[in-house]
Amino acid sequence: MSLKGKTAVITGSTSGIGLGIAKSLAAEGVNVVINGFGDKDAIEAERAGLETTYGVKAAYDGADMTKADEIAAMIANAEKTFGAVDILVNNAGIQFVCPVEEFPIEKWNAIIAIDLSSAFHAIRAAVPGMKARKWGRIINTASAHALVASPFKSAYVSAKHGIAGLTKTVALETGTFGITVNAVCPGYVWTPLVEKQIPDQAKARGISEDEAKKILVAAQATKEFVTIEQVAALVTFLAQPISASITGAIIPIDGGWTAE
Repeated sequence: MSLKGKTAVITGSTSGIGLGIAKSLAAEGVNVVINGFGDKDAIEAERAGLETTYGVKAAYDGADMTKADEIAAMIANAEKTFGAVDILVNNAGIQFVCPVEEFPIEKWNAIIAIDLSSAFHAIRAAVPGMKARKWGRIINTASAHALVASPFKSAYVSAKHGIAGLTKTVALETGTFGITVNAVCPGYVWTPLVEKQIPDQAKARGISEDEAKKILVAAQATKEFVTIEQVAALVTFLAQPISASITGAIIPIDGGWTAE
């Protein structure tokens, strides 16, 4: 059994890890719905490219991940357009680095909304259809920060620990319906999200940007950034029928960071 003809919704997928996941799933014959913000023409180019490169159907949904009604509508629209949402990848995320006593309340609220609550809203909307079809794959992009903490990231670490708990809970609820629910926990991946936090890290620690970049991978035994392609390959494996016994798992892909 293959994934060909199934449909995936991937949040936060107009660039970075999410787009890499969309491409990896499309390469398996999966129709994809990409989501996120960005330049309209650039997004359309990526959407059209998925169709022409992989011979699948691809749609774009601009649902705002801070709005529960828009997230629910995104799932409903995908089901209407493609007939099902078989695979849900909750990947949307933002970051902000700041000492806790200075952490802006609006940044806390935004990170919890996008990095944690959006996954709940999407899962809540997608599970009924998956249960009815007795098949589904829910894969949440967590982080090594779902397992360990780092200073100056109170909101992000809280959200990612929350994703781990949400993953385990939904896995227990859906295990007899042919649905698996897992979280992948990348270490530092060189993406726009990571690149943008280098100046903030440097400022918070009182060091240069070059030193901040080295600090990011210092905890990883490989001393290398994880690649987008590696994360996408793991997500695609978890989506496969052969992965039916992997559920409720919080899986590090972090170059050995959390082994210490």
